[in-house]
Amino acid sequence: MPDSAQPQLLHLVIGGELTDLEHTTFKDLDQVEIVGVYPNYATAHAAWKAKAQQTVDNAHMRYFVVHLHRLLDPGQDAKHSH
Repeated sequence: MPDSAQPQLLHLVIGGELTDLEHTTFKDLDQVEIVGVYPNYATAHAAWKAKAQQTVDNAHMRYFVVHLHRLLDPGQDAKHSH
């Protein structure tokens, strides 16, 4: 059972090849990788870092951490920090 004292701040890690280095437009949405959903920023960052290091030779391949908790509850950041 999750610890109710710790807020669940969901984060999504996604990545894929970008069309160019100036924008965050994916080249092919069908090829965007959903790495996973994580309960806090620390675990999401670890997953992001691992995936980014695997693709370091491809400058157009980028991974991102999306703060899902901000989309689900926009006022939550005022109450908690990650």
